Amino acid sequence: MKRFLFLVLIITSLPIKAQKTIHVFVALCDNANQGIVPVPESLGNGQDPKSNLYWGAIYGLKSYFKYKTQDWILVESPASEKVEILDRVLFKHRTKELYLLAEAYDGREIKRCINDFLLAANGQGQQELIHENKSLHFGGAANLVAYCGHNGLMEFDLDPSFKPITKDTKEAIILACYSKDYFAKHIKKAQAQPLLWTSHLMAPEAYTLKAAIDGWLMGESDEAIAERAAQAYHKYQKCGLRGARGLLKTGY
Repeated sequence: MKRFLFLVLIITSLPIKAQKTIHVFVALCDNANQGIVPVPESLGNGQDPKSNLYWGAIYGLKSYFKYKTQDWILVESPASEKVEILDRVLFKHRTKELYLLAEAYDGREIKRCINDFLLAANGQGQQELIHENKSLHFGGAANLVAYCGHNGLMEFDLDPSFKPITKDTKEAIILACYSKDYFAKHIKKAQAQPLLWTSHLMAPEAYTLKAAIDGWLMGESDEAIAERAAQAYHKYQKCGLRGARGLLKTGY
């Protein structure tokens, strides 16, 4: 009996692997270091995530998921060993065993942010995070990866060192202006699947991402997920549903 109890204690003390994880890479909006149309100073300070357009502002990722949705709970703000990551948040879905890790990169480090995202899409840069005795896997081990921010590839190119994929391809979301045109060659080389990306200028705010994740979580088709995203984008941007559908695309 004592031996049985000892084995139970060992088993229950081991980390438990979560069912699904999402990793979102956010390049903070930066008036001074990115080729963007300038926004108000508080929104465009790429070294201050608290009020940044893509992070701490009302529709930034951290604020939107924390205050504007009932589906997600902020459970931890884990520290990062990377100096270019200025803030890091871990959300858990209220009803499902699903975790989302979002990282806010210094706006000056947009090149590093995009490169890290592309490597993750290729299954590289795997990360483990222990939360409440659960072993959560992000980076290249996440089930879904996403990039939100300025399309830095309009100003610079990258040459990530991709590796052959031997397992299932990873799905990727890229919310940035003209992301289909500029990211396609890298996503193909990474052997990833573009779940959602764009054909024109866009505001990469969190409501579009949240809508896409909702559909992905429910196992909807790629086309249905793109439709969800388009409806959310139209709701907030008032751009016309036809225009939103033309903007947000899935697949090659």
